[in-house]
Amino acid sequence: MRRCQKYLIAGLCVILGPAAYAAETVHYTVTFQPSGDAKLDTLLKQTSSLASLQKGVPAAPFALIGRAQADTDQFTVVLHSLGYDAGTVTVTIDGMTLSDPALFDHLQQAPAGESAKILITAHPGAVFRLGRVDVTGLPPGFKPPALVKPGQEALAAPILAVTPALRTALHNEGYAFASVSEPQAVAVPAAHRLDVSYQVTAGPRVKIGPIRFSGLTRTNEAFLRRHIALQEGQTYSDTAITAARDSLLNLGVFSAVTPLPQDELAPDGQVPILFRVTQQKLHAVTFSGSYATDVGMTIGASWENRDLFSHAETLTFTAAANGLGGTGTVAPGYDLKAVFAKPDYYMRGQTLTASLEALDESLNAYDRTAIVAGVQVSRPLTPHITLSTGPRFVTERVVQNSTARSYVLAQLPTILAYNTTDSVLEPTRGVIASLSLTPTEPLAGTASAPFLIAYASASTYLAVEPKGRGIIAVRGQVGTIQGASQFQVPADQRFYAGGSGTVRGYAYQTVGPLFPNDTPEGGLALDAFSLEFRQHIGKSFGIVPFVDAGQVNTGSTPFTGRMFVGAGLGGRYYTSIGPIRVDFAVPMTRVAGDAGFQIYVGLGEAF
Repeated sequence: MRRCQKYLIAGLCVILGPAAYAAETVHYTVTFQPSGDAKLDTLLKQTSSLASLQKGVPAAPFALIGRAQADTDQFTVVLHSLGYDAGTVTVTIDGMTLSDPALFDHLQQAPAGESAKILITAHPGAVFRLGRVDVTGLPPGFKPPALVKPGQEALAAPILAVTPALRTALHNEGYAFASVSEPQAVAVPAAHRLDVSYQVTAGPRVKIGPIRFSGLTRTNEAFLRRHIALQEGQTYSDTAITAARDSLLNLGVFSAVTPLPQDELAPDGQVPILFRVTQQKLHAVTFSGSYATDVGMTIGASWENRDLFSHAETLTFTAAANGLGGTGTVAPGYDLKAVFAKPDYYMRGQTLTASLEALDESLNAYDRTAIVAGVQVSRPLTPHITLSTGPRFVTERVVQNSTARSYVLAQLPTILAYNTTDSVLEPTRGVIASLSLTPTEPLAGTASAPFLIAYASASTYLAVEPKGRGIIAVRGQVGTIQGASQFQVPADQRFYAGGSGTVRGYAYQTVGPLFPNDTPEGGLALDAFSLEFRQHIGKSFGIVPFVDAGQVNTGSTPFTGRMFVGAGLGGRYYTSIGPIRVDFAVPMTRVAGDAGFQIYVGLGEAF
C-alpha cells in the first residue's frame, strides 16, 4: 500500500501539473542527520533534489511530497552503490512520514511564512560483501578478466563495470557479436552477502572481412590500407579497429574517422569494416604569437598543404618576426622555414622530414645569420619511445663581443625520446625524457676541432588532487660539449641559461660566464632544475608558484659552476586548447644588467 501511495502521489504531480497543486507554495529547510560515513553523507546531499531545489524552485504540497519520494528512491541507489544493500533512508516532514495520510493536509494548512522542517536520516547498516560471482555462457578456452572477486565490498561501480569490460574482452578475442547481461544480484541479508551473476551470449568467433573507405576526396586509398595495419582475415578485435581509427586521425588529413563494422556476418563468415572519413581542408593558414620580457615578442604565420601528393604528406611554410622589444635582444630578427614531412617512409610509422631554414637573430650574447638544411627520419621503437636521426648542414656568420666568425658545419643530431604524458600543452601525469647526441664536424670557417654536444632532459608530473587540479611538476636538464675548447665551439652551439627555457627571473642567456662588458659567453656544460605547483582555482583559472635553478660553466663538467636561482608566480587561464600562461619571476641573485624581474606569456605550460 505504501508503494502504491508513493506512485499515486508522484503520478498526480506529473499528470495533473501545477493546476492540481495548492495555491500556496511551501517553504522548507533540509537537515541531513550524520550517518557516520562521510562519503555516504556527501553523496546523499549531492543527489538530493530537496537540497538542490530548496532555494531556486518553490514547491506546492503535492510537489514537495513527490520530490521527497523521488529522493527516497535515489537514496536507495546511493546506499546500494556503497555496498549498504540492507540500508534505508527515512525522510520526514515536520516529523511526519511521507506515507502519513495527514501529511498533505498538514502542508496545505501550514501558516504562511512558516517553513516545513525536512529531516533526512540514513540507516546504512552493515556493508555487504560479494559472495558468489558467476559468469555463464563463456566460450571454451576464454579466460575472463578478474574484475571483481568474492569477499570484496559489494560496491556498485565495479560490479556494473564488469559488463562492458567483459564484452570488450570478448570482442577483442574475435567474438564480435558477443553480449553480456547486466549483473543479476541476489542479497543474502543474514550473511551480509551479495551474490552476482552475468550471462554471456558469445556468438561465433569471427575474422575481419573486406575493409572499405567512404568520404575520401583525394587521399590515396591503397596508402590508407597499408597505414592502418588492419588485415582482412585477422581475428576480429575492437582494440585493433580503434587503433586503426586513431592512426588515421593522427595523419592530420581527416577531421573525423568513424569505423563501422557490419552488424551481421557476411556469407563467408567475416565482418566487413567501413571507415567513414571526413577530409580536412587541403590548405590551412595559422597565426601565432608569444611574448616574454627577455626575448620580446614573436609573431608568425604559416601556410600548410596537408596532403601534397595524396599520401598524407605535409608541406609547411612559416615566417616569423622575433626579438621584438626584448631585454635579451638587440634588434628584431626573422625566421623563414619550409618543412616537408612524409609519413610511412619505407615502413609504417616512420616519418621523413626535410627542412630548409633561413634565420637572423640579434641577441645580447651574439648576432647570427644562418641557413640550416636538414633531413631527419623519425621512427617509433615502442608506443612511448621514438628514435630520430639525420644529417644537418649549417652555414652561418656569428658575431660575438665585436668579433665576427663564419662557419660551415656538418652535424648528425640523434634523439631518443620517451613520452608517457597525457597531454602536450597541459600534462597531468607521466614522464617526458629525451637524450640527444649531436656530433659536429667543421667543414670550413673558423672552427677547427670536431665536437660532440650531449644533452638530456626529463620532466615528470605528480597529481596531488583528483582530476589534475593540483599538479607538482619537476624538470631537470643537463648538457656537456666534448672535444673542443670553449671558443673553438661556435657561440650559437654553446650552452646558455636564463629565460623561460631554463631559469626564469634572469634575462635571456645571462646565467653563466660573462665577458668584461657583461655580454654572455656561453659555456660547455649546463645543468638546470625547475619545480612548479600547478593549482586550479574554479573552472577557468589557476596559479603556479615555481622555483628554477641552474648554472653554465666554461668547462665540460656539469654541476661545477655557480648556481643561480629564480622564483616567481604564474597565472593560468584554461581554454579548450590549453592554458594561457603568464609567469612573473625574479632573480634571487642579481647579475649585471638584470632588469630585476621577467614576464613570460605563452600557450601551454612552461614544461
